[in-house]
Amino acid sequence: QVQLVESGGGLVQAGGSLNLSCVSSGSIFSFSVMGWWRQAPGKKRELVAVIISGGPKYADSVKGRFTISTDKDRDTVYLEMNSLKPEDTAVYFCGAVSGALSYWGQGTRVTVSS
Repeated sequence: QVQLVESGGGLVQAGGSLNLSCVSSGSIFSFSVMGWWRQAPGKKRELVAVIISGGPKYADSVKGRFTISTDKDRDTVYLEMNSLKPEDTAVYFCGAVSGALSYWGQGTRVTVSS
């Protein structure tokens, strides 16, 4: 059983930055896909930035603005978010998926005001 705990969300003005962290109770770096998803009100959960096959993959909407990074020694995944837009407002979830097995954090809310 792996527990994921996100932190770093908050309220920020458009153009600002936030850094999210996800600490895992166990190693998730062996999972096929791990990283960040988000869910805006009334919308489906969508991929934001993940590590897949050892490399990063970003949603088109965040390319050039968000950066995913990891610290294996601390079992932590980070998401650096710059040039935030109101449309980035959502609950951000840390997740790890491998086949039928998946783990999710409780989410951290990011609100970007215009």
